[in-house]
Amino acid sequence: MPELPEVETVRRGLTPALEGARLTRVELRRPDLRWPFPEGMQARLEGATITALGRRSKYLLAHLDRGETLIVHLGMSGRMVVDDIRLGQFHRDPAWLPQHDHVVLHTDRHRVTFNDARRFGFMDLAPTDALETTKHFARMGPEPLGNGFHAAHLIAAFRGKQTPVKAALLDQRVVAGLGNIYVCEALHRAGISPTRKAGRISAARVAALVPIIRDVLTEAIESGGSSLRDYRQADGTLGYFQHGFRVYDREGTPCPTEDCEGRIRRIVQSGRSTFYCPACQR
Repeated sequence: MPELPEVETVRRGLTPALEGARLTRVELRRPDLRWPFPEGMQARLEGATITALGRRSKYLLAHLDRGETLIVHLGMSGRMVVDDIRLGQFHRDPAWLPQHDHVVLHTDRHRVTFNDARRFGFMDLAPTDALETTKHFARMGPEPLGNGFHAAHLIAAFRGKQTPVKAALLDQRVVAGLGNIYVCEALHRAGISPTRKAGRISAARVAALVPIIRDVLTEAIESGGSSLRDYRQADGTLGYFQHGFRVYDREGTPCPTEDCEGRIRRIVQSGRSTFYCPACQR
């Protein structure tokens, strides 16, 4: 599933095509994706102008001049494509198939298509001034790259928690948008074992984790996302952060930490693969 850096890179790629554009025609080629489309979605979108393209956690937000916002979640395999530029082959994923073009946004500039082979993505419409109270965002924590994510917040969120630190960081109520890949990477840089209980980590180590998380996400965004499975940038080009993974998907390889003689291990936590070094992550 695309994580925050991938969604942010898609947002940046789509901004020139959609921001300020008028939706002249909207094609809904099926009645639903993961869930049914909101009532009257086609009529509510056609004729509207996209005033800004934003992101909250792993969601794309197209703010409209009618006071509503189109909320888009890419799910497991969703892709946004401008005009005829296809996203091509993906690592460990089937090729692009046009029968999975489910929503087409025609604007006065471009044609943007939402292609989703597995249909785990979804679209919704909500009042722009009440976005944070919708079911999607009402209980969501601060953005990890925003001012609301700081040492005091994370220390308070971890206090007394008996869950593993990896599970705590994946909890969207603690911090929004973090996913499996970047939590593994951040914990390795911090030298924290993913199995350690969140409430048993010292305040100093928790505080040091905040800038590490920011650095990992910023580097991934600057590198264009990870391009794992279903993700590529909006223009079809690959991201390259996967070449900089220290632990993710590197089971059995030597730990990249200087002077560490450990090897990367894979375990399963809550049904997800966790990659870490048992020698230097404590």
